[in-house]
Amino acid sequence: MNKVVLIGNLARDPEITTTNSGVSVCRFSIAVPRRFSSDGSNQADFFNIVVWRGLAENCHKFLKKGSKCAITGRIQNSSYEASDGTKRYTTEIVADDVEFLGTKSTDGSDSSSKPAMPASDTAELEPIDDDSLPF
Repeated sequence: MNKVVLIGNLARDPEITTTNSGVSVCRFSIAVPRRFSSDGSNQADFFNIVVWRGLAENCHKFLKKGSKCAITGRIQNSSYEASDGTKRYTTEIVADDVEFLGTKSTDGSDSSSKPAMPASDTAELEPIDDDSLPF
């Protein structure tokens, strides 16, 4: 089974192209933080992501550098011959599903969290009588 699930932030803006047959392809990379590091510093792994067709167009439209997303897909290895004649190998994640989780604002805070309710609004809320609930 070849399946991968990653959650991270875009390391660069998505780039979209189309194939000769008109199919959209979007490429971007995400940084996935490591849970533990030996020296206590923040470390991340960077993964190249490839998305096809309509999902590619949505990723290009709605994601930007710093956006948080969840990727579900498969790992794909390939090789090609570089212009200098050397053989190069690549590993990328071909995404089947991309979930937009929020964006990272310029001040570094996560805008996906819900805004706090003003104190004046909380004072107006009335308690709910448990006996009136249908469950």
